[in-house]
Amino acid sequence: MDVLIWGGAALSLAGIAGLVWCIVAALSARRAGLPDDVMRTKLQRVVVMNLAALGISALGLMLVVVGILLG
Repeated sequence: MDVLIWGGAALSLAGIAGLVWCIVAALSARRAGLPDDVMRTKLQRVVVMNLAALGISALGLMLVVVGILLG
């Protein structure tokens, strides 16, 4: 069950790294002073990546919990 725990922890860290990337991308888009339509398309892409990173992190945490319960 150690594989589930460590794999889930790695997956959670990958999700957190994705969330940090989303924060950096949103801040850089905000500081660029882009027109509204360009800003909206960039932020829509960031929102999609944010949801994906959140889902990956949640799956990783689920793996950790399953590994602890089975171990």
